[in-house]
Amino acid sequence: MGKKPRQANDTLFDKARDELYSHVLRCKVMEAQREHRKDWFDDTMEYLGERYPTLTDEEMANLRQLGERYCEPVIPHGQTAGATT
Repeated sequence: MGKKPRQANDTLFDKARDELYSHVLRCKVMEAQREHRKDWFDDTMEYLGERYPTLTDEEMANLRQLGERYCEPVIPHGQTAGATT
């Protein structure tokens, strides 16, 4: 499965989101401890704000929220699907 080609109607937010996801994967943020993730997101959001200066504060907050959710495992580490206590 190849990379999704850029669409002419992709918004600036879409491009920033895709770039954030790419950085998350390349920097292996999902494997980092929670406090390191926070620092990484602080720095990366500052960078993206400079790179995409026309994004609103609300869009930047939404972008960060999407990135943080992207890093959260669907099933928390140490648990298995369907496990009962």
